[in-house]
Amino acid sequence: MTPVTRSGTAVSCRGVGVRRGGVAVVHDLDLTVERGEWVCLVGPNGAGKTSLLHAVGGLLPFSGGIQVAGVDPARAGERVLARVVGLMPQRPVVPESTSVRELVALGRTPHLPRFGSESDEDRRVVEQCIERLCLDHVASRPATQLSGGELQRVVLARALAQQPQVLLLDEPTSALDIGHQQTVLQLVDQLRREEGLTVVAAMHDLTSAGQYGDRLVLLEDGRVVADGPAADVLLPATLARVYGARVQVLDGPDGPVVVPVRSGDRFVPHPVPRRGERL
Repeated sequence: MTPVTRSGTAVSCRGVGVRRGGVAVVHDLDLTVERGEWVCLVGPNGAGKTSLLHAVGGLLPFSGGIQVAGVDPARAGERVLARVVGLMPQRPVVPESTSVRELVALGRTPHLPRFGSESDEDRRVVEQCIERLCLDHVASRPATQLSGGELQRVVLARALAQQPQVLLLDEPTSALDIGHQQTVLQLVDQLRREEGLTVVAAMHDLTSAGQYGDRLVLLEDGRVVADGPAADVLLPATLARVYGARVQVLDGPDGPVVVPVRSGDRFVPHPVPRRGERL
């Protein structure tokens, strides 16, 4: 398939601030993501990654300005926003007795006419997403009976069924084994290249972020402290200062490989996240 030509801005954040529980967790943040780009938000716990994703996805109020595929999350209706933005949350809420197929089909809701039913095209998209995420064997099972890794793939399938222009991923591989991590990340990357999908992902795994992200945006205390290619952001001195970690950064075939280095010094705990901030 011929790759889709990238053109224009997919996500624009200007002077964005977010508060949670009365605490400012994102401060006057500027960020631009081009169409078809994969940007990874990295940073320690409490850096503001999830809060920023949720503001872009219309789930949290914010100050400043955000545009997502030409839509303002603060003003757009839920159905309008869901046609352009898909979110894979870190902690999905799953209704009881809902089957995997039914949960994935919920991704088609923004495209259905009011009081209408799903079409053959909607069913085709759902089955395609189930197949792509290797969920055929559990499609009829209640989603609440799945393992954490299986459920994470189902939630991604639901987001992809929306056929969004922008996909927001909040720790997309945190519950997956290494094989399914690669499967999910490769699938997202394939869709990005073939269909012009824009990806903004909050990731703790710095090596995976460096391998898949066109750019890394390093956050600390809700502010951008580095923005650029992985080789320019994943520097031992920078990671030591921001994470309080001793690491080596090796040259890998697909990008930098971040390796923790055992320290012989006395253990000093890294500061805990601020109250109200998610991982």
